[in-house]
Amino acid sequence: MFNSISGTITGKFPQKVFIENNGIEWDITMPDTSLDALPNVGERAKVYVWLQHTENAMILFGFSSSKDRDLFFDLNKVDGVGPKSAIKIMSSIAREQLVASLDSGDLAALEKIPGLGKKTAQKMLLALKGKLTLDEDLPSAAKQSPNRGGEYADVIKALSEMGYDRRQVEECIANLAGELKSSDSSFDKKSKEAKEEILFRRAIISLAQ
Repeated sequence: MFNSISGTITGKFPQKVFIENNGIEWDITMPDTSLDALPNVGERAKVYVWLQHTENAMILFGFSSSKDRDLFFDLNKVDGVGPKSAIKIMSSIAREQLVASLDSGDLAALEKIPGLGKKTAQKMLLALKGKLTLDEDLPSAAKQSPNRGGEYADVIKALSEMGYDRRQVEECIANLAGELKSSDSSFDKKSKEAKEEILFRRAIISLAQ
């Protein structure tokens, strides 16, 4: 079986990406967090994949890194969490945050993940607590220094005007920016508008929890 697919991105959609390789356009389901880490449409990318083959369908799942794919496999070991559920979970929370929540036994944080009920969250803790690790050379989001405006001042302003507490917004943006910079080498190469769009979307999810 294949490990990854490299090609030109021809379309990016919520939890889905199209990649053309040698005249074949692949339809790949992937978490939004991995999707955010990919380049823009028209650029080349490498996606780590896994094929689910059932009686009724074949679905190709993709990830921006092998570590994200490993997390996907780990989530599938939890009773009640299938491939589609794992994609939804990974779309709602960064790998670093999920691992931190599991390691600390933070059931309340897990219950806030959209579509993840209390029983499944408890099963995740029992199955995965202490078994997932972060890259030792990557600083955790909690260690990132707060960004009090600066590069992302427009995003902070927009969220504050929506009614969110400004200090909470500043800390949220700082944490998210730190996570993206440490886990996605392409983030700093993106345009200012692309960075702001990613941070705004991720912040809405985080602040709503």
